Amino acid sequence: MADKLTAIAVVPSYKNDMTSQTVSPVSSPMWHHLSASQLTQMLGSNLQRGLTIQEVLDRQKKHGANELTGKKSKPGWLKFILQFNQPLIIILVAAGIIKALIGEWLNASVIWGVTTTNATISYLQEAKAEGAIAALAHAMTTEATVIRDGKKLRISSKELVPGDLVLLTSGDKVPADLRLVKVRDLQIDESALTGESVAIAKEAEENGEPPILEVETPLAERGNMAYAGGFVTFGQGTGLVTAIGNETETGKISQLLEQRVDLTTPLTRKFNQFSQNWLFFVLGMATLTFAVGLGQRSFNDAIEAAVALVVGAIPEGLPAVITVTLAVGVSRMAKRHAIIRKLPAVETLGGATVICSDKTGTLTENQMTVQQIYVDGESYTVTGGGYSPDGEILLRDEGGGMKDETLPLPLRDCLIAGVVCNDSHLEREAARWMVVGDPTEGALITSGSKAGLDQADLLRSLPRLDSIPFESQFQYMATLHQSRGENLLYAKGSVESMLSRCQVALGVEGQTVELDRPLIEQQVDTMAKQGLRVLAFAKKHVSDRQTTVDHSDLETGLVFLGLQGMIDPPRPEAIAAVHACQSAGIQVKMITGDHIGTATAIARRMGFRKDRKVKAFTGSDLAAMNPSELANAVEEGVVFARVAPEQKLRLVEALQFRGQVVAMTGDGVNDAPALKQADIGIAMGSGTEVSKEAADMLLTDDNFASIEAAVEEGRSVYKNLIKAICFILPVNGGESMTILISTLLGRELPILSLQILWLNMLNSITMTVPLSFEPKSSGVMKQPPRPVNEPFLTPNRIKRILAVSLYNWTLIFGIFEWVRQAPWGSIELARTMAIQALVMGRIFYLLSISQLVPSLIAKWSGAKEKVSGAPALAVGIGLAIVLQIIFSNSTFINQIFKTAPMSLDQWLVCFGASLPMIAIAYYVNRFDPPN
Repeated sequence: MADKLTAIAVVPSYKNDMTSQTVSPVSSPMWHHLSASQLTQMLGSNLQRGLTIQEVLDRQKKHGANELTGKKSKPGWLKFILQFNQPLIIILVAAGIIKALIGEWLNASVIWGVTTTNATISYLQEAKAEGAIAALAHAMTTEATVIRDGKKLRISSKELVPGDLVLLTSGDKVPADLRLVKVRDLQIDESALTGESVAIAKEAEENGEPPILEVETPLAERGNMAYAGGFVTFGQGTGLVTAIGNETETGKISQLLEQRVDLTTPLTRKFNQFSQNWLFFVLGMATLTFAVGLGQRSFNDAIEAAVALVVGAIPEGLPAVITVTLAVGVSRMAKRHAIIRKLPAVETLGGATVICSDKTGTLTENQMTVQQIYVDGESYTVTGGGYSPDGEILLRDEGGGMKDETLPLPLRDCLIAGVVCNDSHLEREAARWMVVGDPTEGALITSGSKAGLDQADLLRSLPRLDSIPFESQFQYMATLHQSRGENLLYAKGSVESMLSRCQVALGVEGQTVELDRPLIEQQVDTMAKQGLRVLAFAKKHVSDRQTTVDHSDLETGLVFLGLQGMIDPPRPEAIAAVHACQSAGIQVKMITGDHIGTATAIARRMGFRKDRKVKAFTGSDLAAMNPSELANAVEEGVVFARVAPEQKLRLVEALQFRGQVVAMTGDGVNDAPALKQADIGIAMGSGTEVSKEAADMLLTDDNFASIEAAVEEGRSVYKNLIKAICFILPVNGGESMTILISTLLGRELPILSLQILWLNMLNSITMTVPLSFEPKSSGVMKQPPRPVNEPFLTPNRIKRILAVSLYNWTLIFGIFEWVRQAPWGSIELARTMAIQALVMGRIFYLLSISQLVPSLIAKWSGAKEKVSGAPALAVGIGLAIVLQIIFSNSTFINQIFKTAPMSLDQWLVCFGASLPMIAIAYYVNRFDPPN
């Protein structure tokens, strides 16, 4: 108790505005533990008159406006400049400067054009500036009804200050964090902040004041608080402002977002590591080439050799190819309901080792469904999902669904009570049924319709005369209906509220029987362990002269009808997707703001951790753990319920610390920090703008199955990226070896820097882009996730690149020297034919790593497998051939790139020299399979 008193003591007083304090009131989490008198004293307010105008003005000067503020983003020009801050790009820019200094402006312009093109592509593809704080601010901006100087005023929420007396009514958005001092049937949807799937009823004592809560009460269970951004769905309330702007719970989340730095993805980390390693190699080789060249040739020739090696060694076209490959993956994912906001997320998702998923709407239907009914000692199963009337009511899972005319009387009355004691209705939108009103009531209407009981028909035969709406202090709803002979009173509510008012139950013949309360409570426990939300139903016959209903009418004489147990059921396709992820070696964990019992029941139904107990933790459990205990819990647990935003962050960080690549789903404001921290944040299409802005990917159908499909596409994208790297780098290797060895031997360069740029940009891109359209290989989801630290260049890939590079060098050097020494040859023709032979060899190599040839072989062998990727491959090869014809036969290109026209015989010589590439490709594919 001493700790609690100490906690309260640090809350400053606002009386007479404003004793100077070191602790801000809004930083204290103890408002829910204060009494009304303590609250008004600390906030310096009045529960009848509110604040005075002068107090408001003074506090506005001290605390500012009730709005969220965020840091300014970098200006566009700076973002563009930063695109050049890459090691390989810096080297190319420097090479261009050197060329310009020695007067070779054409070469310099081409090199700078290449680097500018790459920077522009990166700039355009960079994720747009973070809008999460702006979205949060928009979520909080509204109007508020306050009492100031005893007068009711309607003001902008930006004008609120701590201590303001705010009035809430149905339909309002909560404008700031409030400590409620008076409530009447108040219900607030706080799902965006807490993750709770249904609106929270704010409890009140008999005098209408909310109770004082324990200090340790979790945020989602603070029934005497209302938080900024929530929506009032029912009732009325009055509260004092305890926090505004950045100090609200929503504002604290915005600060968490500010503190999160954008994490690099596995793709960018690997590419950066590759770039750094390649940078040192290129600089070393260029320095050696320049030093040796100075001793054999002029300064300009030595510079040309060094620049040619730099240009040849750097894969200028690789960033563009990676961008296109990722963009193709984005397009494919969009067709499978996954919208990618940040390109590297495509590959990251393919490497995910853990998926942390929200429950409601992602793993489940987000539609309450009655699944069990208990009446007169019998348990019935209800089939079908959602609000669709398709489904049956079965006794003990037996065949043959029951309809209106075959229903036992207690079952029929229990269903009628759920349908008519109801303020909601169902509507059909397109091909989907939707509830207008409370999801729980929609489930009751649906269960009745599955038995042939139509709501409109029942209300025509049983017109409503009066009703008592649901009130949290009574825990029930009641309606009075006109009937033949005598009127009927129907009631529904919590099991406790109904059983306390019933002494008898309805029997199978319509007679009343003794109420077996222990048996009913046992059934309730059984249903609750399955995660079902249980409602009880009762009725009472009253005089036909009674046209109104009051609480006193329900005190005694009710006849117990039965129980209906409902749940937001798991999606069938999500169950299959979870199993597919587990087969692919991906862990699936549920992180939700919902109750632990419900979450555990859903996890059990979905097969989380097959043949093993579902290990579950609450937010309170996590708060009491030290780092080592949390590390064990995050590894063992599959369900984490009632977690706060900071705890979601801790869970994600703990998984990342253990080397996991984490995908995190969410839809609420409370999910945003964890979405941003995760390696890939996945927001629901129906979620808040805040979560969407913080995420890397959006699910348009809110379905976990779409995540599994996106993982499959992501893995395919990574395979295609590896193919692109293994296709591009051998050319760079062959070019670099050619320049270096020619310099060391004191020979003429077989290929110039501008010609290398042609090969590395135009030819490489046209022939590599088709690899982006390669279809996914079979069994891609039957393999475990690739190691997180697996580099681009594994030992086998290095062997592949070296083997093909060696052949490319032999081809270039051999053709160049042979033509150079031929009586009909010239240095320009020798360089042209060397390049053409290299390109023809590349065509054979491209075919060897694509899936086209294996698909054709399988097709010819009688398989029904569809041949995929052929159009893109054919276009790429055709375009490359056209460009190479222009390269050698266009007078304009001849002058710029110093090439020469070729005769048909010379083309055939190049073709023949490239044929050995087939054998080389077959050899490297043996130890490093490309598919």
